[in-house]
Amino acid sequence: MKLTDLNKVLNSELTTKIKSSLIENEELLLKIDVNDLNSVILFLKSNNKCKFRQLIDIVAADFPNEEKRFKIYYLLLSHENNLRIKISVNFNIDEKIPSITKIFPSANWMEREVFDMYGIKFKNHPDLRRILTDYNFKGFPLRKDFPLTGFNEVRYSEKDKKIIYEPVKLEQNYRDFDFDSPWEGTKYMKEIKQKSKDD
Repeated sequence: MKLTDLNKVLNSELTTKIKSSLIENEELLLKIDVNDLNSVILFLKSNNKCKFRQLIDIVAADFPNEEKRFKIYYLLLSHENNLRIKISVNFNIDEKIPSITKIFPSANWMEREVFDMYGIKFKNHPDLRRILTDYNFKGFPLRKDFPLTGFNEVRYSEKDKKIIYEPVKLEQNYRDFDFDSPWEGTKYMKEIKQKSKDD
């Protein structure tokens, strides 16, 4: 099956659920609504023409200036047809996304990672908790409004045998920097040139 054929099949079978479809870089991109997510993914997996039986990844993106701030992409692969598909969903910060762990059990860890990095919550997830950051970690590191510098640092204390938070200490001695242009040369080169002029 070719991508163009797949596009026609999906647009005829899922007419009311697909907002738009686009073929780009040998992949089909479908834009759908949050409420149609489970039914579209179930159709793609179970339909004999599609056979998208492997979930490659779930990734998110943050667009703070847009009305619907977050976007999630589901990347699926059909081994039988040698085709890839991306499903994209736009949603607001307060919306919960339906979990697809009952359709693809491997989505469990992927959804936990998206939750940990972006704070996006998934409805009916069996174990939605942080996976990459510490339990006491504040904020969501991949959101655009997450501060790049802070006043606390996180480290493992060998003495206490646990992860601890402590104020940042910058223990670097101030250095004297030579702000001369590199084209003028270093100090010792200037001294050599001066000696050659004196001789």
